Parts: sequence; C-alpha cells; structure tokens
Amino acid sequence: MSISPRVKVIDVTLLSDNWYILRKARFNFQRADGSWQEQVREVYDRGNGACILLYNVARRTIILTKQFRYPAFANGYDDLLIEVPAGLLDNLDPEACIKKETEEETGFRIGAVQKIFEAFMSPGSVTEKLHFFAAPYAARDRVSQGGGHEHEGEDIAVLEVPFDEAMAMIADGRIKDAKTIMLLQHAALTLFKV
Repeated sequence: MSISPRVKVIDVTLLSDNWYILRKARFNFQRADGSWQEQVREVYDRGNGACILLYNVARRTIILTKQFRYPAFANGYDDLLIEVPAGLLDNLDPEACIKKETEEETGFRIGAVQKIFEAFMSPGSVTEKLHFFAAPYAARDRVSQGGGHEHEGEDIAVLEVPFDEAMAMIADGRIKDAKTIMLLQHAALTLFKV
C-alpha cells in the first residue's frame, strides 16, 4: 500500500552538502485518524551501501575489519570499531560494490555472493539502505593485505576471528556495530548452527 497520498511536502531546504547532503523537510502527514499534522524533519542522505560477512564454515572463522569511526568516537566510544566489510554503492550495483569493497578493505577477492536482505539502519534521520551479503572465503582468495585507501582516510586492520569468539564479542561489548551484529546473528541461525 502506498503511503504517498498521506504525505504532502511543503518545502525542503538544503542545510549542507559539505560531505553528504543534509536537508530539512517540512511536510503535512495524514495521521491514522484522518487528521493532518505538520511535521519538520532533518534528513541526512549519504547514499545506499552494502556490507558482507565473509565466512569459512570448515574452520568456523569469519573476517572482520577494525577502524576509526569519528561519529562513534564523538559519542564516547574510545576504541577502533570492529565491523564487517562495507561501503557506499557510489553508482555501482550492490553486488559489484561489495566485491570491490571486500578486496579494498580485506584483500580477499571473492566470487559468488549471497544476498541476505536489505535494511534501513536509522530510518528516523538517515536515508541509507544497506544491502546485506554473505560469501565463503579461503586463504587462497587473499590477493593483497587490504587496509582500504589512505586518500579516503581509511586505515583498516583485517581480523580473522573464530565465529564463537565473534559472538562473545557482541555479548561483552567489543562489537557494537549494528550491521555486524545483524550478519553475525544471521550466521548463527544459518551457517554456524551448533
């Protein structure tokens, strides 16, 4: 069912296009009781992205990255963030993007990937939709050291972690990244069942 008849945009103001795009929207929204209510929201548009869980079922291991994330630091997280490989689509289709990002960040060149699902990560303020993937990896798939691109401000460490330890890292707070937690929970249900 389309919700567009219940939304009447009054105006949209550009607040910033310095890094990505921040807009302020003023609109009328028709509530469930039929009445109209004016609302104002700021919307941050950074484009859509993709993320992936690289796994090795035989060895019960996964590949994660570790890097500095200023927004997490600004919110009191005083450590590098542990995450699955991820990146913005930048005009690529999601599968091509995640293959490129995987090689840049981890040094692994992967073949077939499986699309798991799509999700909005912070729909109250950010337009970004993430495409979630999973793919097997083996030592022979590593073609470089990875680490990302310095000109993009990336300084990425690559971690090969036993799956059970990764799950413990969620429980003890070492992994706090939502996309990583979602993919690890998916793997617990489908790939690494006990």
